[in-house]
Amino acid sequence: MFDEKARAFLQKPLLARMSTIDPAGYPHTVPVWFLLDGEAIAIIAVSDTKKVGHIRANPKGCLSVGGDTGDGGGYLLKGTFRIEPDPDDEWVRKLCYQYEPPEKAEQDVADWADLDILVLWFTPEKVMAV
Repeated sequence: MFDEKARAFLQKPLLARMSTIDPAGYPHTVPVWFLLDGEAIAIIAVSDTKKVGHIRANPKGCLSVGGDTGDGGGYLLKGTFRIEPDPDDEWVRKLCYQYEPPEKAEQDVADWADLDILVLWFTPEKVMAV
């Protein structure tokens, strides 16, 4: 799904804008951390957030990555989400280390240990350079 240029770009620690569809049919867009894993993208979220509820009702959505000054471009990805547990905080840890220095990452992993954090797997069906 990803060419080499897109894969290299999506491995940078940039914020993504994640859009889900709310019950009224409107986009709900929030900034998220993400990590490319093969042909899917991992995002973490607390179980009781709106975005998780939206995905449970309608798994279609999109991610927009880049486009800010200095990013060198950007991508719009359209696809579907699926929700999985993260019982050992594996993905919490991976994402924290992707975006933060080690000391801060470990502190966040510890601070978030009591939260019910899920992995939102995004599988793109269409990838467009913007």
